[in-house]
Amino acid sequence: VQLQASGGGLVQAGGSLRLSCAASTRSFSLYVLGWFRQAPGKEREFVAGIRWTGGSTNYADSVKGRFTISRDNAQNTVYLQMNSLKPDDTAVYYCAADRSNYYTPNYWGQGTLVTVSS
Repeated sequence: VQLQASGGGLVQAGGSLRLSCAASTRSFSLYVLGWFRQAPGKEREFVAGIRWTGGSTNYADSVKGRFTISRDNAQNTVYLQMNSLKPDDTAVYYCAADRSNYYTPNYWGQGTLVTVSS
């Protein structure tokens, strides 16, 4: 499966962005999906995950209550709504997919840069 992330950009602290990730697969609903991020000089970290039907989600503590992951299986797309953004959220954001475990996905998108200014 190929993944294409979009929606990154420059936003002021306190603002919002919505990232999208389109998947090229006929079996989109069979994949669990995740968003990860990598800040400059830091390791890549898990941000959010969603299971096959979207009924179960999980978030890193650092984004809980501010970010929302969702998916549209009819559109083969996963979203990450990011509210109340902070400068610490500045990173390249990656979407990822796997058949069963969104913490250790086998498929990765190319990343989209989010920059939050103070």
